[in-house]
Amino acid sequence: MTEPTASPALDAAHLHCRSLQQALGRFRRDGLGRVAEWGGRLATALPAGGRLLAAGNGGSAAQAQHLTAELVGRYRQDRPGYSAIALHAETSSVTAIGNDYGFEHVFARQVSAHGRPGDVLMLLSTSGRSANLIRAAVAGRSAGLRVWAMTGPRPNPLAEAADEALCIDADSTATVQEAHLVAVHLLCECFDAALAPAPSTVAAHRRAS
Repeated sequence: MTEPTASPALDAAHLHCRSLQQALGRFRRDGLGRVAEWGGRLATALPAGGRLLAAGNGGSAAQAQHLTAELVGRYRQDRPGYSAIALHAETSSVTAIGNDYGFEHVFARQVSAHGRPGDVLMLLSTSGRSANLIRAAVAGRSAGLRVWAMTGPRPNPLAEAADEALCIDADSTATVQEAHLVAVHLLCECFDAALAPAPSTVAAHRRAS
């Protein structure tokens, strides 16, 4: 079998994969602890009646909606569904608010309407500079929500506006989005792990039955 001939397209593909590997290496070193902590805190908030509100623009909107779908549905194993709402998917609200108040208000007004103290607001942005997400972060903190952001490299305004941020150190927007998808899946994995009963509890239940 002959080796593929080198070409600009193949070189670009290798460069893309190398960039993603490097970004994931930095994320694994610097960000896994934060994702695990977020998963544990969601596992406390959502079963107690809290909800997750999530938003993003463009590709980040797809990532945010991916997260809410995993929580309302399931990630790997069957479990109860939990309240999670993708604000950008509320098309009538988004278009009405954008038309009446301006696009920079489309998320903040929904956060003010739906958010309650103890809820979590997750905002995703590759640049960390989207005005509508920054306004949403400010509205969320004012309403008593815990505001978490997934962004590209620091410094950026959204990371500063949030209570906590996971910032992916990568130059390419595509690489940041791909790392965000990994972070979304790991957040769901950590959430499910935190919900699972401890082995000693399971053993005690089996003995009692």
